[in-house]
Amino acid sequence: MVFVGFLLVAAAIAVGAGVVMDNTGPANLVVFGQSVPGLESEWQLFLSGAGVSLVFLVGMTLTLKGAARRIRTRRDLRELREEHEESLTTLEMEKRRLERELARVRQSSPRRDAARQGTPRETAVQGVRVAGGRSGSGSQVAATSPFFDRAE
Repeated sequence: MVFVGFLLVAAAIAVGAGVVMDNTGPANLVVFGQSVPGLESEWQLFLSGAGVSLVFLVGMTLTLKGAARRIRTRRDLRELREEHEESLTTLEMEKRRLERELARVRQSSPRRDAARQGTPRETAVQGVRVAGGRSGSGSQVAATSPFFDRAE
């Protein structure tokens, strides 16, 4: 879009410069050494200039809109990158907090295991501790997670 705008601006400037440099008579329009037929009075010459200026304005409008769109897109991408970096920072902080909490829970884990030794026999069923010998109805499921009980 910017390129088309530049082409239209360049064409309008070239035509305008050709009209100004090659016209010697008051109502004779010569562009690049060629006489333009049908333009014999000053108002026709004025309308042709208005047409050239209209082409120039359309070209400038396309150029400016294209440049503004490009600037807006770059700004949006920069904001998205900054937002992404902020979310990564937040996630890293949350990860560190959870790691500290996990380390704290693991350190306090041996005390819980020592307190449990007096409880009824425990059986591990797919990573979940079940009080008693069976996993049927009426059994109690301990509120521990196998994730926190691993010793690594």
